[in-house]
Amino acid sequence: MFLKLSISVQLSQNSQGNSLLWYKGFKRMAFFKRFLQKICDDDSSKGFKGPTETAYFGTVKANPNFNAQDDAENLKKAIETKGVDEATIVEVLAKRSNAQRQQIKAAYQQSTGKPLADALKKALKSHFEEAVLALLMTPPEYDAFEMKKAMKGLGTNEAVLIEILGTRSNKEITAMKSSFKEVYGKMLEEEIKSEVSGHLETALVALCKATRNEDSNIDDGLAKSDAKALFDAGENRVGTVCSVLINVLTSRSESQLCKIFKYYGQYSKQGLAKALESELHGNIEDCLMTLVKSAWNKPALFAEKLHLAMKGLGTNTDTLTRIIVSRSEIDLLKII
Repeated sequence: MFLKLSISVQLSQNSQGNSLLWYKGFKRMAFFKRFLQKICDDDSSKGFKGPTETAYFGTVKANPNFNAQDDAENLKKAIETKGVDEATIVEVLAKRSNAQRQQIKAAYQQSTGKPLADALKKALKSHFEEAVLALLMTPPEYDAFEMKKAMKGLGTNEAVLIEILGTRSNKEITAMKSSFKEVYGKMLEEEIKSEVSGHLETALVALCKATRNEDSNIDDGLAKSDAKALFDAGENRVGTVCSVLINVLTSRSESQLCKIFKYYGQYSKQGLAKALESELHGNIEDCLMTLVKSAWNKPALFAEKLHLAMKGLGTNTDTLTRIIVSRSEIDLLKII
């Protein structure tokens, strides 16, 4: 797979440099690389669809021979082994579904009286530790964790807020908000308001409400009027009326947006995406462009993000881990 090769090449390059630092970090980076590659592995035909099944585009599937107690015991031995048996940790956690990992956590807690996450934190280091702990969280917990991390300390990582809120369904956002409140004791919407401002705040708060239309039926008349409204609010005037752009792009369903994009071509030779790039700048441009790209082709959006995360010197391992883990049971096959 192309992504597996890219991960291998990029992370190997990142390990080079100072010989002492390379020696100390080589083993950790090697298992981090193997871990991500293992998640990207697909053990069956791409998009396999049985006679009574819908197509599945995740790379991680439930293990048919799963035994939570056995996996918990194997992890316990791997953690307690001198030097830590990272290979076993990779084999156990990278090829179990999230639901199965939750059972493993419960079995480990029951047999040892200690949380599995705490034991792994003590045993592992660096990027490998972060990837392993990410897999142990439920999807809503992981999204909430990433949102909190993006807003923690000085400065805010707006790109993470945009990526998560701009690509999740209403159901996923609602579950994330519940998890955020349960774990951190705060309302996600209020946290966002305290960290960002202006047009970006307006867009993110609108998405955070999780009230976006998700009806697959297309309203042709509305699509035509929205396309004209977007044109008049942007390139057909001096100065951009961001409120119109934000309202349409954060409230319409993805299928409805695709219809709007097609009608927009009747007014503009360059298309909506090019228009947004020329009319906007900064984080609000990134946010609205994410909504456009997500509606048009979500896997392509994530593929682009993975490419940029590994482009040039250094790798954005946070982005690499977040996308591979969060999409591993959704559409990673389409992305890679």
